[in-house]
Amino acid sequence: MDKQTQTELEAAAFRRLVQHLDQRKDVQNIDLMILAGFCRNCLSKWYKAAADERGVELSYEAACEQVYGMPYSEWKEKHQKKATPEQLAAYEATQKPG
Repeated sequence: MDKQTQTELEAAAFRRLVQHLDQRKDVQNIDLMILAGFCRNCLSKWYKAAADERGVELSYEAACEQVYGMPYSEWKEKHQKKATPEQLAAYEATQKPG
């Protein structure tokens, strides 16, 4: 496979992941962090880092908007629930070395 095709496939997979996460707003970021070790915010940071590496000016807020499909503050207000004590405990357990 040539590099251009690989890049196009990777981009398509990223877009599909973002679309899937958009369709699953019920899945909270903390749940993603517990189960997968990354969340929508991580994707936003990775997107911004990729832009930075290429010298493309992109704010973190703009990167979040690419991932969330709206400003993060709006998404948070509409879709993010307060983490439960159980979720926080499960997240903390994933942060311990071992």
